[in-house]
Amino acid sequence: MAVYFDHRIEAPESSAVPSQLTWHSAIPVLAVASSSPTTGGNVDLYLHQGEYVESCHVECQHQPTVLRWHPTKPVIAIGWENGEVKLLTHPSGDQTILPSTHKACITLMEWSSSGSRLVSGDQTGGLAVWKVDARGKLQGNYLGKHEFNKPLTCCIFRPTSPGDDVAMLARASVGGDESALDMFSWKGAPLKMGPQEGLAFFVSTVDGKVLSVDEQCKTSTLLSVEGSIKKLFYHEKREVLAVITETMMLSQYTLGSEGSAQMFMKVKLSSKSGQNVDIVWTDNGLLITATGEQVIRLWDLERDDNYVLSLDEMLGFERGEIINCVSYCAGKEILAAGTSHGRIALWRMVAQPGSSSCDTKAQWKLQTPTEIQGNVTQLQWGSSLNLLAANNSDTVLILCEHVMSAHFSQQVAAMQLTPTQLSITNFKTGVNLALQSDVHIKGVCVIKDSVTVWNGKQITVYELSGTVLRNTGSFPCDSHVVAVHGENLYTVEPNRVQIRTPQGTVKQLLNFTKAEGNPMLLSVCQSYLVVGTDTAHIRVFDLSRRDAKAHCSAKNLSEQIPNLGALSSVKCNANGSQVSILISQVNGRRDHKVYFYDVEMDSVTYFDFFIGRPSSGISHPEDSERQQFQGTELSGRCPLSHFWDESEPRLFVCETAPISFESSTSYLDMVDVSVVTLFCTQEHGLLLQDCYPKPGGLQALLALDVPYYYFSCKPGERDPGSTEFLATTSPPTTQTQPSRGTPGQLPSMVSRRALRDFVGLENSEKATRDAMLNFSFYLTIGNMDEAFKSIKLIKSKVVWENMARMCVKTCRLDVARVCLGNMGNARAAKALKEAEVEPEQEAQVAMLAIQLGMLEDAEKLYKSCQRYDLLNNFYQASGQWQQALETAEIHDRIHLRTTYYSYAKYLESMGDKTLALAYYENSDTHRTEVPRMLQDDTSSLEIYVNKMKDKNIYKWWAQYLESQSDMDSALHFYQCAQDYLSLVRVHCYMGNIQKASEIANETGDRAASYHLARHYEGHDDIKQAVHFYTRAQAYNNAIRLCKENGLDDQLMNLALLSNPEDMMEAACYYEEKDTHMDRAVALYHKAGYVSKALELAFTTQQFSALQLIADDLNENSDPALLARCSDFFITHSQYEKAVDLLVAAKKYHQALELCVTQNLTITDELAERMTVTDSKDLSEEARKEVLERIADCCMRQGNYHLATKKYTQAGNKLKAMRALLKSGDTEKIVFFANVCRQKELFIMAANYLQSLDWRKNPEIVKTIIGFYTKGRAPDLLGGFYEACAQVEIDDYQNYEKALDALTEAAKCFSKVRDSTGKQEARMADLQHKITLIKKFVHLRRIYAEDAGEAVRLCEALLEEPELDPAVRIGDAFGFLVEHHCQQGNFQVAYRKLEELQKLLPSQNVRYYISQASVQALQKEMGTQMDSGDHRLHEKEDDEVEEDLNLA
Repeated sequence: MAVYFDHRIEAPESSAVPSQLTWHSAIPVLAVASSSPTTGGNVDLYLHQGEYVESCHVECQHQPTVLRWHPTKPVIAIGWENGEVKLLTHPSGDQTILPSTHKACITLMEWSSSGSRLVSGDQTGGLAVWKVDARGKLQGNYLGKHEFNKPLTCCIFRPTSPGDDVAMLARASVGGDESALDMFSWKGAPLKMGPQEGLAFFVSTVDGKVLSVDEQCKTSTLLSVEGSIKKLFYHEKREVLAVITETMMLSQYTLGSEGSAQMFMKVKLSSKSGQNVDIVWTDNGLLITATGEQVIRLWDLERDDNYVLSLDEMLGFERGEIINCVSYCAGKEILAAGTSHGRIALWRMVAQPGSSSCDTKAQWKLQTPTEIQGNVTQLQWGSSLNLLAANNSDTVLILCEHVMSAHFSQQVAAMQLTPTQLSITNFKTGVNLALQSDVHIKGVCVIKDSVTVWNGKQITVYELSGTVLRNTGSFPCDSHVVAVHGENLYTVEPNRVQIRTPQGTVKQLLNFTKAEGNPMLLSVCQSYLVVGTDTAHIRVFDLSRRDAKAHCSAKNLSEQIPNLGALSSVKCNANGSQVSILISQVNGRRDHKVYFYDVEMDSVTYFDFFIGRPSSGISHPEDSERQQFQGTELSGRCPLSHFWDESEPRLFVCETAPISFESSTSYLDMVDVSVVTLFCTQEHGLLLQDCYPKPGGLQALLALDVPYYYFSCKPGERDPGSTEFLATTSPPTTQTQPSRGTPGQLPSMVSRRALRDFVGLENSEKATRDAMLNFSFYLTIGNMDEAFKSIKLIKSKVVWENMARMCVKTCRLDVARVCLGNMGNARAAKALKEAEVEPEQEAQVAMLAIQLGMLEDAEKLYKSCQRYDLLNNFYQASGQWQQALETAEIHDRIHLRTTYYSYAKYLESMGDKTLALAYYENSDTHRTEVPRMLQDDTSSLEIYVNKMKDKNIYKWWAQYLESQSDMDSALHFYQCAQDYLSLVRVHCYMGNIQKASEIANETGDRAASYHLARHYEGHDDIKQAVHFYTRAQAYNNAIRLCKENGLDDQLMNLALLSNPEDMMEAACYYEEKDTHMDRAVALYHKAGYVSKALELAFTTQQFSALQLIADDLNENSDPALLARCSDFFITHSQYEKAVDLLVAAKKYHQALELCVTQNLTITDELAERMTVTDSKDLSEEARKEVLERIADCCMRQGNYHLATKKYTQAGNKLKAMRALLKSGDTEKIVFFANVCRQKELFIMAANYLQSLDWRKNPEIVKTIIGFYTKGRAPDLLGGFYEACAQVEIDDYQNYEKALDALTEAAKCFSKVRDSTGKQEARMADLQHKITLIKKFVHLRRIYAEDAGEAVRLCEALLEEPELDPAVRIGDAFGFLVEHHCQQGNFQVAYRKLEELQKLLPSQNVRYYISQASVQALQKEMGTQMDSGDHRLHEKEDDEVEEDLNLA
C-alpha cells in the first residue's frame, strides 16, 4: 500500500489564485499560472517538491490563457489574453516574445510531436504556424498565417504513418531476404524512411468545423458538426478522429488518404447540465469524463463499452461528494479524480487472475484517498517521475507516491496511515495509538519502548510508555535507513555506520573499506545487526555487549551469486548464524531466489522459487518431504519480502508472488501471494514447513513471531480467519511533556494469523510453544524419536489435537494415530482405521482431516488424489449439495444417479417436493419414489401420472385405483401401462371371461394366459385351460391336464415343446399304457435317455427309430450300447455306420477288420478318430499297432499320404518313407528325409531321386549328392558320380567334367571298407578309366600348340586295350578326322572315317564329326555319305553346366 506525500508549492507572496498548471512531459518542472482581476497575471515554475524557481517568473498586466510545454526542451509557450505569445526557458529564465500576430485572446497553442512547429490561435480566428529550432529557439517570423473569422477551440497534430522499419529490414537482409536487400540497393525503389514528425494538424472552430492544415500550411475543411467543438482526439492505432462538442455529442470519423472524413459512429455522452466538464483521453482508446457528478464515466471506444466508477464511503469518502476533475497516468496505470471535499480519489488498474480481458471495470480498484483540503478543481500527472499536481483553488500541491512505511518488532507494530500519521499497536498491552508527526514520514522503526521515524533529513525518537508517546529526541540526519536496538540508533553515511543515542550523539563508528562500499541496508534481529552495502558486501555485528563487535568478516556476495546487480534486502536470524538476502539482477529485474549466507560455514546457498526447490548443494529431506516439495505450488514465483522469527533462529518466512506480477507497481493488491515458511539449519539445509496463500483482506507480510504471522491490512478489510487484535482505549494521561500520541478509536492496521502448527495454542506458555516447534522440526526431517521425545511431557488435549492437525499437513498418519490416542478421540481413531482400505494415502489423510474438522484440507486432499467418489460423499455429508452435484456431473459420473437420489431425499426431507421430484426423475427412481412421496396428495399425484405417461407409474396408479374399488379407471390405466396380466385378472374378477380371452389371445402375454388358464381349469374347461397353458408356455400344467383327461394326441406335441423332465414323464405315461411305443421311444430319445430309448426300441423291434437314435451316438455314449448298435448295423449290412459306432466304442481292431473284410475306404476323418491320443485308452504298443494297421489299410487302398502320416505317428519312419516313395511326391519325399534325418531315409530318398530325370535338373543332382553324403553311403555316391561322368561323355562329350566326376567317385570309393576284394578291382578299373580320360583330355588341350604331337598321342591312345567306354572310339577317330580335314588331307581323313565305320558298323559315324568336316569330305571326295538314322548334335553356345558340387 502507498501513500502520497504532498508538497505545497513555495509560491511568492505576490502570486494570485492559481488558474492553470501543466507539467513538462519529461523534466520534473511544473508551470503554474495565476491571475487576479486587479493586478493581472503571472506564470511561475516549481520543482518536484514545490521549490520555487525565481529566475523563471513572468508577469503581465493581462491574464494568461494557455500554457504549453515543448515536448523535449525545457521551454514553455505562454498565451495571454491580449494576444501576446511568450517562450520561457528553464532554468535560465530567458523570455522570447513572438512577433505580434494575434490581436485577440489566445485560445489555443500546440507543439508538434518533436517540437519543430508551434501553432497558435486566437479568439478572432487567426492562426499562425511558427518554426522552432532544435534548441527550442524561434526561427524568424511565422511560416504561415490564416484567418478563419471564427474563434478557434482545439488543435491536434496528426501523427505520420510509420515508414519502413530500417532495423527490421537490415536483419532481414543479413538473413538472406532478397526483397529486403533490394530495398537497400540503388536498383530498388527508394527506402521510405518517413518524416521524423507529423507536421499536418487539425484545428476546430466554435461553429463546428474541423479544418485540416498540411505541411505547406494549406487549409481545407475536413468535416462539420452541430455546435461548438470542445475536444479533438486522434486514435493513432485505429486512425480515427474523435470530436466532442459542447453538448457532449461524440462523433468518430475515419480519415481517407485524400483528406476526406467518414463518420461511422455518433453518440450522446451522459453529463450533468450546467457543470464544467473535464475530459481525458488515453492512448488505448479510453475516454474519461468528470461532469460534476458523484461518478466518473468511462467509454472504451475500442471495445464499444461504457461503465462508471463511483466513490466508496467505506474508504472515507462522504455522501454527496462531487468529482470535479480527472487525470490519468499511463506509466502507473492510475486514474486520479479531485473532489469537492478536498480529496483525491485514486483507481489503480489491477490485473485480476482469471478475469476476462474484456471486463475492464473489474480491473479498476479504488485506493485509500489522499486529503489536501479545499475544493480540487484541477489535476495533472506529469514528468518522468509520475508526479501529480493538484489545484485546490487556494494553492497547488505536488503529490509523489511513497510506499507506506511499516515495522514490527518485540510485539509492537507501526503502520503508516498518512504522510505524517502512524498507527502504533502494542500487542502485549492491547493499546492502539496514533502518532502525528511534524514531517513526512519516510521510514519507521519500533521496539517495545520506542518509536523512531525519519524522512531522510531528520530523525525523531518517541518513547512508548503505556498509552503515552513522548518525544525524547530529534536531530538532523541524512540517513535514508535507520535501525534500532535498545538505546542505540544505527544510521548510515558513506563508508560507515554510525551508532547514536536517541538524541543523535554518535557513540561509535563501524567503518567500511572502499572495496566494501557504502552501507545501504540495515536490519536488527535480537542482538545482531546485518549491514548490506552498495558493492554487494554484507557484515554481521554482535550488539550484545556495550560496543558492537564484528561477528564475521565482510562477505563479497558478487563472488558467490552470478548476475548480481544490487542487494534489495538483508535479514539475519536470532543467533546471527544465517543471513537471508534478496537481490536484483544486473538487468534490474527481481531475482527468483532467496540466498542464505551461513556465517560459520562461510557458504552461500539458495532456494529457487522459479523451480520450487532449494539449491543442489543443500541436503535434501526425506522422500516424503521431497514429495511434499513437488506437491506444493512453489514453482514459477519470485520472493517479495522475507523475515526471520525474532526468537527461533531456524524459522524463516518468505512472501512470494507469481513471476507474471513481479513488474507490478503494487504487489500488495495481488490475490495470488503465498507465504512460505522454511526451517533453515546447517545440518539439514532448507526444509519446507508450510506454504499457504495469503488470506484475502490482508496486504503485506510484516513479521513472523511465533505463534503468529503479522500482516498489514486496510481499514475495513479483514481476513475472517485471522486472529483479530482489539485495541483498548485508555483515559488521557497527565504528561510533563506534550505527547504526540493519543489513544483513540483508530482502526487497527495490523492483523495476525496463527501458524499452522499453533492454531488453538496461541495463548500457550513458552515451553509448550518450544515443544511444538521442535515437534514440527523433527517431524519435517523425519526423526520421529526426537519428535515424540519433544512432546512426551505434554498432557493437554488441545496440544495433541493441534499436532494431529499438523499431521494432516505433513501426511504423517503414524503420528496422527498417537495423537488421537492421547486425545482420547475413539471415533476419529476408528474412522482412520476404516480408511486404511483406501489405496491412496491422501484419502486416508482426508478422513483424518474430516474427523478434526479441517474440511477445506479434506477437500483439497480428495482433489489431489482424484478420489472424486469420496469427495462427492464428503460434499453430501457436509451439506454442500451443489458442489456434490457438480463433482458427480464432471468427475464421478458413475455415482451421478446416486447423487441425484440422495439430493432428492434431502430436498424431500426439507419439504421442497417440487425440486425433489425433478431430482428423483434425474436419478431414474421417480417411478416408485414420486408416488410414495405424493401418496398423501392424490390430486397432485394424478396430475403427475397423466403428465409423465410412464408405464410403471400408470401401473402403480392403476393398482391404487383398484385398491379403491374404481375398477373401470383401473382398467383404463392398466391398459395405458400395457399390464395385460392385471387386465385379465380384473376382467376375470368382474366375470368378463370373453374379454379376458381376447386380451390373452391378442397380446400373447404369458402371465395373462397363465392366469386365464388357471381360471378355466378352476371352472373345468379343460380344452381352454390346455390352450392357454400352452400359450403361457406352462407345458407341465398342460401335460398334467392331458394325462388326467386322456388327451394322448395333444400330450405328444406338448411334451416335445416342454423340458426333458416333462418328456420323460410323458414317455413313462405311454410306456405304462403300452400304447404308442414309438412315441415313448421318440420322447426318451428327445429327453436324452438314449439307453432307455434303445432298449425300448430293441424290445419293440422299432428299427426305424433305432436308425434315428444311432445318429446321435458318439464316443461319450455307453460302449456296450454302441457295440450292440454296431452288431445291429452289421447284421443289416450297414457297414460304414457299424464302423463309426465301433470307433466310437473304441474297438479299433474290430473296426479295422471290418474295413478290410468289406473293403471300406478309410477317410482322413475316420483315421483321425481311430488315432488314440490318450494313453488311458490304450497302451503305447497297442496304440502303435493300431496306427500301423490303419497305415497298412491305407497302403492297400492307395492312400499313400495318409499311410505316411499314420506310419509317422506310429514311429515307423521307414515304412512312412516307403509310402511316400510310392506316392511319388518328390517335394514331400525331400522334406520328409530332411526332417527325419535318418541314414536309411536319406539313401532311400536319393535312390528315388536317381529314378527321376536328374540329368536336366541340377537341383536334383545337388540333392542326391547331399542325401548320399548325409546317409554316409560313399559307394552309392561314387556310383552316382560314375553315372554323372558317363552322362557328360555320352551326352555332351565333356571329358573335362567327366574327369572331375570320376575323381570324386574315386575319393568316395576310397572311403568304402570292403574285405571281399571287389572294391579293389572296382577301384583299379576306375583308375584305368581316369588315366585314359586324362590322356585324351591332355592331347585335346595341347592340339592348338602342337598338333602333330596331339595326333601321335591320339593314335597311340587308340592302341590302348579297353579304351571304350572310358574314351569312346568314335571321339578319338573324330578327333583325327577333324585334324586331317583341317590340314586338307581329305584322303587320310576319309580312310580314318572308313576305319571307324568298320569298328562301329551299327552306329552313325557322322555323330562324331562336325557338319563342316562332313560337307568338306563329300565335296572333295565326291561321295555322298550315308544320312540314315543318326543323331547329329550341333554344339550349342548355351550348353547347360551342371554343378556337381565337387568338393
